[in-house]
Amino acid sequence: MDTGVSLTAPSAASDDEGVDTLTIGKRIRQLRTARGLTLDELAAAVGRAPSQMSMIENGRREAKLTLLQAIARALGTGLDALLDAEPLDERAALEVAVERAMRGSTFQALGITPFRVGKTVPDEALAAMLALQAEIERLRDERSATPEEARRANVALRRLMRTQDNHFPELERTASEILAAVDHPGGPLTQRAASDIAAYLGFSLHYVPDLPQTTRSIADVKNGRLYLSTRVAKGDPRASVLQALSSRMLGHTEPTSYGEFLRQRVETNYLTGALLMPEAHVVAALRDAKARRALSIEDLRDAYSVSYETAAHRFTNLATVHLGIPVHFLKVHESGTITKAYENDDVNFPTDRLGSIEGQMCCRRWTSRVVFDEDDRFNPYYQYTDTGNGTYWCTARVEQSSEGAHSVSVGVRFDDTKWFRGRDTPNRGVSRHAVEVCCRRPPAELEAAWRDNAWPNVRTPRTLLATLPTGAFPGVDTTEVYEFLEAHAPR
Repeated sequence: MDTGVSLTAPSAASDDEGVDTLTIGKRIRQLRTARGLTLDELAAAVGRAPSQMSMIENGRREAKLTLLQAIARALGTGLDALLDAEPLDERAALEVAVERAMRGSTFQALGITPFRVGKTVPDEALAAMLALQAEIERLRDERSATPEEARRANVALRRLMRTQDNHFPELERTASEILAAVDHPGGPLTQRAASDIAAYLGFSLHYVPDLPQTTRSIADVKNGRLYLSTRVAKGDPRASVLQALSSRMLGHTEPTSYGEFLRQRVETNYLTGALLMPEAHVVAALRDAKARRALSIEDLRDAYSVSYETAAHRFTNLATVHLGIPVHFLKVHESGTITKAYENDDVNFPTDRLGSIEGQMCCRRWTSRVVFDEDDRFNPYYQYTDTGNGTYWCTARVEQSSEGAHSVSVGVRFDDTKWFRGRDTPNRGVSRHAVEVCCRRPPAELEAAWRDNAWPNVRTPRTLLATLPTGAFPGVDTTEVYEFLEAHAPR
């Protein structure tokens, strides 16, 4: 849900100042040598020592405006030629890049003292230095993309979502602008409207059987072609098209960290939901349902022809801001592992020491686990659960995916149950997962019988322990992607 969800780094103003100083110095040297002047001659013309002029040309000293004006006059040009001139030539640009790199953290960490790049240093050597620096930084980023880093990024993003009640006005505005641009009349988005959005963004749609396994879609920005798998027909083609195009709508660039990658993914999902289920239309329907005390995730799903998970997500986007109802959302794998979570109603989900919910085991007595034992998969399952933090009511459903069955549940505190269908359910549960004796420890008689007589071979999800996949887009084989584009590009 990050858009406008800026998990940005601190300002790098000092770096910008360094680039300006280096660039101005290179321009002065470039103009001086073009005029046939020596360093001593230029220094004498502006009344400065040659050593001072050398430091200015090397970008080690910032010249005041009055001195820059004097230098420009001595070189027979205007101040603009130093401050806003044509780009540096290739050699000067290489020197600036290397000198800037030497001032950065990578060179400092290696203990390399910055040195003057002389004219005798070959261009190839400078290019090699820059390539080595880039590879060192890539490896450093690769090492930092650990499961712990992913959990920290998840925690930071969920905290941001909580402060905004999982509602991002800038994404809602983007959705409204896109829908207005294709003259969408309001209400559920049709498949034709999704195609119109693609055309509006300059893309034609192409369904192919050989899309790389590590991707859900590939956008050929150069030729305006969006490739989707023919397997999309089994799901919702509207969602596939919109998810593929959302990054273009949001102006995403290649992520430089796992946190940014995660933020972009959440933004993409949010915008897709906002396009499929436009805010103004959904809010009016929700307010009407609340007035009738008949709120229902199933009704949302059916009205907009979306998946239960999309309807549940969209409800959490709008319920608190527009209906005044705090909520929680949970997606749990059939193994019991929590894969997605959100809450602003003080529900007490299990967390690790970093505060991360994802990857934790959901309590076996919570609605999200109990629903797997239900034979009726056609109707929603409702349950009240008493916890040490109060009573919560949840509605849940099981959906299938390529990774197995998942339950998706939305819940509220007891006092808000009055607005929902299913509030009259007789299903009750008691969850004390914050207490060791809840479901995390077996009954005493079972533990006594089997504690020393069992040794299970754990089937641990790979992503919980292994380093995250490398590359700008984690988990994507870029060579395979480029080969695919080369093979499919129009000739």
